[in-house]
Amino acid sequence: MDPVLADFVAGTLGGCAGVIVGYPLDTVKVRLQTQSAAAPLYKGTYHCLSTIVKNESFWGMYKGMSSPLCGVAVINAIVFGVYGNSMRYLQQNTLTNNLIAGSFAGAVQSLISCPMELAKTKMQLQGVLGPDPMNAIKSGILQKPALYRSPVDCLWKLYSEHGLRTFYRGFWVTIAREVPGFGSYFFSYEYLTRIMTPHGTFDARGNYVEGQLGIGRLMMAGGLSGIISWLVSFPQDVVKSRYQADEQYTSARQCMVMSYRTEGAGVFARGLWSTILRAFPTNAATLTVVTLFLRYVGDLNDDKYLQEHDLTGFLHRA
Repeated sequence: MDPVLADFVAGTLGGCAGVIVGYPLDTVKVRLQTQSAAAPLYKGTYHCLSTIVKNESFWGMYKGMSSPLCGVAVINAIVFGVYGNSMRYLQQNTLTNNLIAGSFAGAVQSLISCPMELAKTKMQLQGVLGPDPMNAIKSGILQKPALYRSPVDCLWKLYSEHGLRTFYRGFWVTIAREVPGFGSYFFSYEYLTRIMTPHGTFDARGNYVEGQLGIGRLMMAGGLSGIISWLVSFPQDVVKSRYQADEQYTSARQCMVMSYRTEGAGVFARGLWSTILRAFPTNAATLTVVTLFLRYVGDLNDDKYLQEHDLTGFLHRA
């Protein structure tokens, strides 16, 4: 398989695995981030999760998932495709190049993730909170009915009311989140896989065999990389969520300033624990699936090369 195509397919598969594993806690994160400190609806991560299940059923945790699940095919294909091509362009697999390639990938995928997350945020906050979620949160009043039937319906109604420009509400704060977030993501994953990889050994015939990470260590490296990425980018994510959810803000900067003045610095860490809880399994699943798929493709390509050059006999003799 062509390396470029392999990067896109790997990103798609890994992203879908990550969304399915981590979406319930993403819903919790958004609701905790956007609720008011003056009239909070939820006491914490567990209370939020149990309240959603009690009032909205188990599937309430997956409200709006069709948007990221459909969009993740595009987003992760872009992220891993751009990252892979950038690394091939930079040629050397250094930690610095991983940081650069990851940051560039994050910037590019923001073009898709911004409107997709706008729809996701609107869907996650509606229904139980109604079409005006921030006012409902501040007043403690639960409003119904829900305004949007699906993420596509949400985007269509936003477009009808405000035009195409509304899709990119929060675009620059999304960039501010994704560039350092993905830069640190790929940097930390490369570093962790390096230090976790066991040293090579010699087999019974005296041939050197390079060390290879097992699934357990891959999942550990992926999960920790996800946590590091979120620690770097979480304050930006809070501002993005609040700005996209509340039409009263005229800019992300105003949102940040007003949130700080009314609720203090702690507002920028609201929902952090639920995010960390979600980040580990989500990114463990994502990066493990990506790595195993690329490893599988690499093995297939090696076998194909040997067959094309009639080297299979040499391989068996080695």
